[in-house]
Amino acid sequence: MAGYLTTHVLDTARGCPAEGIRITLYALDGERRQIAETVTNADGRTDGPILPADVFKTGQYELVFHCGDYLRANGLAGADPLFLDEVPIRFGMAEDDHYHVPLLLSPYGYSTYRGS
Repeated sequence: MAGYLTTHVLDTARGCPAEGIRITLYALDGERRQIAETVTNADGRTDGPILPADVFKTGQYELVFHCGDYLRANGLAGADPLFLDEVPIRFGMAEDDHYHVPLLLSPYGYSTYRGS
């Protein structure tokens, strides 16, 4: 099985998918290189894997969720500067497998896990 990476964002403050969040993916292989960028759809997911099987490599990565505009647009931002504007998640992928790294977001906290 060829590996690949997916993600999605859930707004836990409003209890719904988070549409319109820009996500960037970086490879961390001695340097930090941006390798992909996408935006969440109405389901809070990306339209396809952010790292598809044909370019998948094991290694260290970083997803950056650009949440500030979403929080502002939905009246969740509070005063500037935002408590959460960009949320970086660093993780490793050691096997050719499906990795799913979701973000559960609120204005003042977040969590993640390896999903399925």
